[in-house]
Amino acid sequence: MTEIRKTLPHWDMSTIYPSLESPEFAAAFSGAIQRIAALEELFAAQDVKQRASNGVDAPIVQAFELVTGEFNAVLDEVRTVSAYISSFISTNSRHTLAQARMSELQGHTMRLSQLSTRWTAWIGSLDVPALIAQSPLAADHAFALEQAGIQAKHLMSPAEEALATELSLSSGTAWSKLHGNLTSQIMVSVELNGTTSFLPMSVVRNLAYDPDREVRRRAYEAELSAWQAATTPLAAALNSIKGEVNTLSRQRGWSLPLAEALFNNNIDQQTLDAMMTAARESFVDFRRYLRAKAHALGLESLAWYDLFAPVGRSTAVWDYDQAAAFIVAQFATYSTRLSDYAARAFAENWIDAEPREGKRDGAFCMGVRKDESRILSNYKPAFGGMSTLAHELGHGYHNFNLATRTPLQRSTPMTMAETASIFCETIIRQAALNDADPQEQIAILDASLQGACQVVVDIFSRFLFEQRVFETRQKRELSIDELSRFMLDAQRETYGDGLDATALHPLMWAVKGHYYSAGRSFYNYPYMFGLLFGLGLYARYQHDTEAFRASYDELLAATGMANAATLAGRFGIDIRTPDFWRASFDIIRQDIDRFEALTRPAA
Repeated sequence: MTEIRKTLPHWDMSTIYPSLESPEFAAAFSGAIQRIAALEELFAAQDVKQRASNGVDAPIVQAFELVTGEFNAVLDEVRTVSAYISSFISTNSRHTLAQARMSELQGHTMRLSQLSTRWTAWIGSLDVPALIAQSPLAADHAFALEQAGIQAKHLMSPAEEALATELSLSSGTAWSKLHGNLTSQIMVSVELNGTTSFLPMSVVRNLAYDPDREVRRRAYEAELSAWQAATTPLAAALNSIKGEVNTLSRQRGWSLPLAEALFNNNIDQQTLDAMMTAARESFVDFRRYLRAKAHALGLESLAWYDLFAPVGRSTAVWDYDQAAAFIVAQFATYSTRLSDYAARAFAENWIDAEPREGKRDGAFCMGVRKDESRILSNYKPAFGGMSTLAHELGHGYHNFNLATRTPLQRSTPMTMAETASIFCETIIRQAALNDADPQEQIAILDASLQGACQVVVDIFSRFLFEQRVFETRQKRELSIDELSRFMLDAQRETYGDGLDATALHPLMWAVKGHYYSAGRSFYNYPYMFGLLFGLGLYARYQHDTEAFRASYDELLAATGMANAATLAGRFGIDIRTPDFWRASFDIIRQDIDRFEALTRPAA
């Protein structure tokens, strides 16, 4: 890997199906639809619905095993078809054929969602302990059945649930699609070096990493202007989605949307409160980091557009192929299994790395089939770009460990979904720091602390914002100005004097797609949980390497089969008290201390 790659790779989806126009894809698409229809018939034949009697006898056990086995198989098949279509939309939102096929598929997956609700109501009306005792398949799915039993108590009537699911395509799902399509197609007019260019929003947002402050400022101002032009439809989308969630949450008997989100993430309010207590305590340390970064840049204080400004001086060239080689080599220090997985992902072109028009911003990993995933990134030739690759490969490795599980067993909540990604990211950071000179250490620490600051401080601000939006939306719609004011208030409360209060980002509510998912409210604090839980696990790994290795992959394979407290308990961790979370923050504080020392002016 000595020759520098001229173009960044696009992921290879041809190993799944040759193309969207191919007979193979057409057969898979129609086959998935036919299996959904057959599943509907099976549900009817087996009378899968809420029952008056909860007795479990041999016919019930037989029906459960037949229905649940086929339900899992259909979920697997639909996942592959859906991921394949999504791969074209996420890299080119103007791909009209992919958009059409996804719209068509969603009409059928809506029926699958209705069947899922019926299955949950059915399970909730049965004697789950008796079913688990009589059926090996039920015993293998014990946690999913127990969760279904709880969720069934929060279902509306079957007719209401069916209607809500059907209407979702023209309500929450439609508004979410609007946000994704609109924001991925925004072109931004920005003047750089005396020349005005029209650039995709993802490219303009990447200019936040430019070493030239004037470039960053111009990009920030151009970005705000472009977002402002799109605020009318985005505010309508956000109001509609939050209104829908409030209504359905109330009708299903949840005290608040947050209560439903906690259940879906397999944690309780006590755990959230413990983590948030430790997070608030950490703000003073993150503000130390932000002030130290400002001084390193020769500034009195950081503006929003300085958050990602590079500091230090990196002599390492993290072009894509060098980053790939480094990741594979460092993953091998943990295990051959992890290293081989990463090598396979690079060799088989599972990664789409090139930023381009129509491609969505950010990075993600999606499971496709069996042990295969695909990773989207907008790669930057810097340590941060490599760190993001390692993070997403961690998600892929998590999927790899879940490959032997059924869809109902591998339904991992967001709180646990970041476990492997943070762990892998930490391996890469520690390895890069080991051989770095002081200036490069500064650059690496800054990249890491940038990420931690986003996941703790910024996500806390997003959590506060979303809480206040939900609360207000119970009474009325929010104006564009109110949404922006709520955003600024939350940023001031969390960043405090770490940032220039006159140069924040009032339109971050328009930027973050997480707000625009009716099915994933409070899609923010789980990232904080994931970061801190992953760091806590890494500390355990350092303390007892062999014992950790013996159980870590098993933990990843079980993240959909127990609640977070139970899984943490396997490592002697109590997540319901602030102490564990404070210990995780201690790792971050050590990095902040080191960053301060390295950037402190010589006496």
